[in-house]
Amino acid sequence: MAVSVNAAGRLDRLPISRFHWKILGLIAGGAFLDAFDIYLANGSVAAMVKEGFTDLHHGAMFVSSTFVGMMIGAFAAGYVGDRLGRRYSYQLNLAVFGIASLAACFAPTIEWLIALRFVMGIGLGAELVVAAGTLAEFVPPATRGKWVSLLAIITNSGLFAALAAGYWIIPHLGWRYMFAVAGIGALIVWFLRHRMPESPRWLESVGRLQEAEATLSAIEQEVSAQVGKLPPIRRTVDLNVGKAPLSALFSRGMRARTAVAALTAIGVNVGLYGFIAWLPTFFVTEGLSVVKSLGFVFLMSIGSPVGGLIGYLTADRLGRAKGIVIASVLSVALGWLYVTLKDTTAIVLVGFCLVSAIYTITTLGLFGYIPELFPTEVRLRGTGVAGTCGRASSIATPYLALLLYERFGVSGVIAMISVVLAVLCVAIGLLRVETSRHALEDIAPGTSDADTLPNAAAVQQHR
Repeated sequence: MAVSVNAAGRLDRLPISRFHWKILGLIAGGAFLDAFDIYLANGSVAAMVKEGFTDLHHGAMFVSSTFVGMMIGAFAAGYVGDRLGRRYSYQLNLAVFGIASLAACFAPTIEWLIALRFVMGIGLGAELVVAAGTLAEFVPPATRGKWVSLLAIITNSGLFAALAAGYWIIPHLGWRYMFAVAGIGALIVWFLRHRMPESPRWLESVGRLQEAEATLSAIEQEVSAQVGKLPPIRRTVDLNVGKAPLSALFSRGMRARTAVAALTAIGVNVGLYGFIAWLPTFFVTEGLSVVKSLGFVFLMSIGSPVGGLIGYLTADRLGRAKGIVIASVLSVALGWLYVTLKDTTAIVLVGFCLVSAIYTITTLGLFGYIPELFPTEVRLRGTGVAGTCGRASSIATPYLALLLYERFGVSGVIAMISVVLAVLCVAIGLLRVETSRHALEDIAPGTSDADTLPNAAAVQQHR
């Protein structure tokens, strides 16, 4: 065979078909449950305190254990995904999360529940690392931004699903059933994912060429049965580089990308957990009732799917790097405008725009830019390292936000977010890497543009 399997060239030329929608559905199903479980914590803790199962101190430990587990899970998923495969990693983390969630239904004490929540957090932290990177390896470069944005929209809708489910389930059935819903849902998705193929890009990169060829042939056959004759293969890339060490992320050609990926994850988490998560507290402290506060937060939280929609419309046109910078600048400007407002209508309107801008950064950054910065052999470990940094910041940010709020008011919190986003914008500007509409292999450092094949049949006869 003149060249290797050429998974990149063969996958990137496939027309959009039901196969791609199936892949999106299977990946997004787990990511949706990930978000659902994160957001169910608030309502569940309130119910546990009310019925005397726990106190506020242990409730805080319950929430903190989630993020500690997620930090560990993000790193572990990256290692497992690059060493043992994308499919193995996302099945493992979903099983861990699902089984622990079901066990939480029967937790006899809050101490047991905290321990189980830590285990759940490991699975939760792993899911997004694997989801975004895996989806990117299946979809064509011209519309990859739209596909990862769809993943973000579905994931972010977990917030509304958790609110809606908690509104009925907790008063009527109790908080334990919230964990049952998440656990059963996770195991259903785990079962459905058995039919999902391993990433041919990863199989080729680690030298499992026969498996890569068999998987690609099955995919091409499925797509051609839906759309007819496939387009010719126009490029070839040999991904068979073998296993790469973790230190590759900090080599001369990669360390800047790793730093920018980490800063992107930190910027997202500081925005989400330094501002959005504190909105009810801010409103109540400023004199609003709890009911009005939650009403304001609900209206403003509509900005989460709107941010995903903005990403969908701009990711492939404007670009991920430029989009993150523009959304960051808008977030800073809207944040400083927000702290000057007194009129409730203006607060809700500007707050909605600010939440939308932050979730636009989340969509373009977490779901698109970060996994695209890394080559196949270290993609999930790079995403995992960035996710670990982001989760670490999500643990520290609430304490720092509270300290700044007590000393300087909301202005102190906005200043913190502004500094982090400003550093992120400078780092992206210095890196000067745009990923939009480029094949993953062309984005990788040290990779020249793929060659055009004068004779596509020399690569494979599979069309």
